[in-house]
Amino acid sequence: MRAVLQRVARASVSVDEQVVSSIGKGICVLVGISVDDNESDIDYMVRKLLTLRVFDEGGVMWKKSVQDMDLELLCVSQFTLFAKTTKGSKPDFHSSMKTADANEMYKKFLDKLGAAYKPEKIKDGVFGAMMMVEILNDGPVTIELDSRKFAYTS
Repeated sequence: MRAVLQRVARASVSVDEQVVSSIGKGICVLVGISVDDNESDIDYMVRKLLTLRVFDEGGVMWKKSVQDMDLELLCVSQFTLFAKTTKGSKPDFHSSMKTADANEMYKKFLDKLGAAYKPEKIKDGVFGAMMMVEILNDGPVTIELDSRKFAYTS
């Protein structure tokens, strides 16, 4: 499971020119689900998203998490996070989970996120829809998370 977390001053998702979700200060999370992902990947991502310290307090950087600050999260499903671009110029999405299974997994992710935090603070877009995502990045702070990247090679 991959996510791109952005600390935001505000963010929103529109479908067919209608705003379907919006948040003020908090984090916007683009979420990709791989063919290999399972519930342990969801658990990892929920824990990271809620506890990663990306907010400042009293002039001290990286002091508080979204949960510490009692802020909102806007989650947007994004299968393109698993695009492979090593061959040619057309992205390959075979590593992304198929739509029906990914939708179920994404719903479990949102449910677990709500159960671990506050369901009313969790917003999302429309799974599978063409969405316009408006993000006012604060910082800018953008962090990549991957439930399966335990080691990197240089």
